[in-house]
Amino acid sequence: MMLGFALATLRHRRAGFAGAFVALFCAAALVSGCGTLLTTGILGSVEPERYAAAPVVVTGDQNVHHVEDRGEGRTREKAKPITDRAWVPAALAGRIGALPSVRAVATEVMFPVLLPGGPTRNSWGHGWESAPLSGLTLASGGAPSAADEVVLDAATAARSHLSVGSTVQVRTATGSSTVRVVGVTTQGFAAQAGVYFAPEQARRLAGHDGLVSAIGVFPSSASAADDVRELLRAAGGPVAVVRTGDERGRVEFPDAANAQVRLISMGAVLGGTSLIVALLVVVGTFALSIQQRQREIAVLRAVAATGRQVRKMIGGEALVVGLAAGILGAAAGVPLGDRLHDRFVSLDVIPANFPVVLSPFPAIAAAGATLLAGWGAARISARRATAVKPVEALGEAESRPPRIGPVRIVLGAVATAGAVVLTVLLTALHSDQSSTPVCFNAVLLWCTALALLGPPVARAGAAVLGLPLRASRVGGYLAAHNLRAAAHRLASVVTPLTLLIAMACTILFTGTTVDRATSAQRDRGNVADLVVGPRVPSSVAAAAAAVPGVRTVTRVLHSQVRDGLEKRSVQAVTPERLSDTLDLGVTAGDLGRLAEGTAAAADGLGYRIGQRVGLTLADGAPYEVTVVALYARGMAFGDLTLAHGPVAAHVDVPLDDSLLVRGDGVTRDALAAALRTEPGIGVLDRVAAQSAGDRTSAQIGYVTLGLIVAFVAIAVLNTLAMSITERRHEFAALRLTGATGGQVRRMLGWETAASVAIATVLGLGIAFGVLTAYARGITRGTAPVAVPVTQLVIVVVGGAALAAVGTWIPARVALGNGGRTA
Repeated sequence: MMLGFALATLRHRRAGFAGAFVALFCAAALVSGCGTLLTTGILGSVEPERYAAAPVVVTGDQNVHHVEDRGEGRTREKAKPITDRAWVPAALAGRIGALPSVRAVATEVMFPVLLPGGPTRNSWGHGWESAPLSGLTLASGGAPSAADEVVLDAATAARSHLSVGSTVQVRTATGSSTVRVVGVTTQGFAAQAGVYFAPEQARRLAGHDGLVSAIGVFPSSASAADDVRELLRAAGGPVAVVRTGDERGRVEFPDAANAQVRLISMGAVLGGTSLIVALLVVVGTFALSIQQRQREIAVLRAVAATGRQVRKMIGGEALVVGLAAGILGAAAGVPLGDRLHDRFVSLDVIPANFPVVLSPFPAIAAAGATLLAGWGAARISARRATAVKPVEALGEAESRPPRIGPVRIVLGAVATAGAVVLTVLLTALHSDQSSTPVCFNAVLLWCTALALLGPPVARAGAAVLGLPLRASRVGGYLAAHNLRAAAHRLASVVTPLTLLIAMACTILFTGTTVDRATSAQRDRGNVADLVVGPRVPSSVAAAAAAVPGVRTVTRVLHSQVRDGLEKRSVQAVTPERLSDTLDLGVTAGDLGRLAEGTAAAADGLGYRIGQRVGLTLADGAPYEVTVVALYARGMAFGDLTLAHGPVAAHVDVPLDDSLLVRGDGVTRDALAAALRTEPGIGVLDRVAAQSAGDRTSAQIGYVTLGLIVAFVAIAVLNTLAMSITERRHEFAALRLTGATGGQVRRMLGWETAASVAIATVLGLGIAFGVLTAYARGITRGTAPVAVPVTQLVIVVVGGAALAAVGTWIPARVALGNGGRTA
């Protein structure tokens, strides 16, 4: 019976349920889009390009392994990916080729080669002997035989506007040289540039004597892969791994493993955050909807409907609305996930050949979660309205209680306590990876507490603003009385506005805080006269050192290592006269002792002077160092500072990120003149040159969490529209008692201004409370929250503009349709 009432109510109150439908639709779309990212991270695979024609590929182990002692004789092995390629002995190819089940083998070496106007990432040189791994054939020209001859893949030749007979200057780790294109392949690579040299020249440029990056195996029988595995087990020595199927793509693109982890992390975090935000918004939307139906519910209770029956009716309404909104929203979330994937590809977060996985499971999960969220929100919101006795129902509807229930108070207190704990915890977290999730969860918990304890907070805000509002004789006076009498309605408007302002400020100002603190450390720590970059070969360092007046040239290369399984950012520098160009803010030890086999470490990471630390370099090679200094400027210069040589020998791209130059009387023009033969390399801004890579993580945050702000903005408009639409009878009564349309609009304007003022104070209070703790932790108390005034104004004015639009449009409709009929 109550389901029939529910369907009848939906038919006759379509406008009243539109707000709930919009909120649930947006929630389903957002959760479905995030679920698509999560599914892609779990199920996605990278398609091989260079290894596409080799059924079996042998490479080094791309993981660091660590055995964890769990006590009582139990152990657990954990593995984390390394960032660059692990190489294997070249002699292994001969032993594999001698197996009866192997028809042929082909080896590969690789090294960075930059073409003018070409890509700065994934542009690799190889020996022509590795062409069979890709199945490359020549469309024109011939194979390279001399040191200055190259073959280009078809896509690279087209992008670079080169053909057989063209000459071009290329940059490698040793320097720049002019080469002649002697061949172009029939096939092309979509996700990389392939430049093929004569085999001997390729091995010389790769610089890994006796090693190869991969061995391609062409089987003569189906047992080849198993035979190779058995050979590797019996041979012992350096760890080599057999790759088949999709594993070939993952090893060809080592950042694919990191991309999968990032997608899983971003999908889970953003999806979970979206669901929490959706619950806040949907609960508020249903609460406002049920408040608007107090008289209707009162009539049902007065004619003997039980509270359980009314809750079943409201739950049935929520199920119908949630089902429709969930299905449509989940379907809309599929292309949203695809767009997010494309955006992350453009930001180089994931490889271009890591395709999105379109699966029905995220849409089904989003629809189900939205349905449950809507039903739960409706039942929770209806509990207070249906708990009164039938004889009190009509009176309850006319005089809404100013107090909130004890359960809600307890939950609000718990949420407040949780928010306080997370905010305090932020002061003890010193890495962005650990701080950022806690930061946003703290904001969400504060907003959850506000949603639960909203009416008393709103009533207090209305009391504070009552006196200035009464200065306006009609509009402000009416607004002050309305705000005081309808605290629940005011709270339902203030909560999403507060969430919008708090989230927007947190998203923007976490990035600016880190950027400003990092830039300040760089500005104080980089004491060089000039900076040269980017992607600098070793020959340029020699040319810069030869400029008259130059005293010190410090080569700087950034990489990552593992300390156990912990990832550490590394700055590799040439140690000679390092104090001429860098001031790391040494707090203990002597940076002058930095050399091969030693390291300097940032404060707060647990290192101590004299400690022996076993590191794993970017390609998996072990490297043991002794800590000789500790420094304070780790945000700008990395967790560890190591000698340049050992790090450069174990990275895929041993081109220096920059050269720091110091001398007497050295001018920018003189240094630039020495670099004229090196296209693409120049004299850079001293501080900005080192911060170009900092923006990617900020852009990821803007893309992902910006979606939540957009969702909350829609919720603000939705809530305001519902709030105004409810009051048509009130506006009609005011018009009949002599109030003009302009006076009613001014009353609404004052109410909206008061709502914006309360939400702005609360939103900024939440954001800056959390951000202050975040800044104290991430900068170790060395820098305050950085708040660009322009961005702050945009957030506040944007929130006010949304509120104005959400008030003005529904008000015109309400006053036009119901302003003259009571």
